[in-house]
Amino acid sequence: MAEKKLSKKALNKSFRNWYYGNLTCFSQEHMQTFGYLCAMLPLVEELYDTKEEQKEAMNTYTAFFNTEPQVGAVIVGITAGLEEAKANGNDDVDAETINGIRAGLMGPIAGIGDSLVVGTLIPILLGIALGLSTGGSVVGPIFYIIAWNLIVTLGMKFLYTKGYELGGKAVDVLVGERATAIRESIVMLGTMVVGSVASTWVSVTTSFHLVNDAGEEFLNLQKQLDSVYPGCLTAAFVIFCWWLMAKKRVSPVVTMLILVVIAFVGVLVGFFNPGLKY
Repeated sequence: MAEKKLSKKALNKSFRNWYYGNLTCFSQEHMQTFGYLCAMLPLVEELYDTKEEQKEAMNTYTAFFNTEPQVGAVIVGITAGLEEAKANGNDDVDAETINGIRAGLMGPIAGIGDSLVVGTLIPILLGIALGLSTGGSVVGPIFYIIAWNLIVTLGMKFLYTKGYELGGKAVDVLVGERATAIRESIVMLGTMVVGSVASTWVSVTTSFHLVNDAGEEFLNLQKQLDSVYPGCLTAAFVIFCWWLMAKKRVSPVVTMLILVVIAFVGVLVGFFNPGLKY
């Protein structure tokens, strides 16, 4: 019997299904399960001839699945290679093996993906886009839309293809000590990027000052703070927002409302000047 080999057409269709539909029928119960099923359907239809075989193969992917969808394309590629090996009668690959690998990769890939995409790539692109948007220019949003879609599309396609080529061998790279080191490095880089973006685009200053009876200023709080730690109010507000959202699990909307209240009270007591940006 001739060896079964997935065609480029089937692989491309599988990738497109994941690219556009990874959050298909998303729910708290299933998360990305149905998106995964959509991605595997064209592969299973090409590898297996009978409806019974196809049904049995698709049943493998009904288990719960959730990870970072962009970097997670590598898992779909890996299982495509494993499903091809299974269809060719490889005794080392069965439904339990495939599901075990999927479950084992979900967490590490989510950690790497969230750090790389959400914590690093998006802040960098937004920082550049904000700079290009100065004065209301439309170049900033156009840049972000083009750059994001180009990077994500090419990146996901590369990861899917490499995952398919490596198959089960990719597990050695994506889990264990090496994966932990990669994730920690990306987290560190992402933290530095977020800090740089915050220092560039966030500015919190105070207008609080004291004058003597002669009307001469003898205390300017902002100048005093800058002489000790320039930008300390900005850093304090950024850390405060991080503490609310990361430690107290306060939503971004509620956090913004808290900042509005702080700004309103600050203006009333003279700590903030309504004519300044803060």
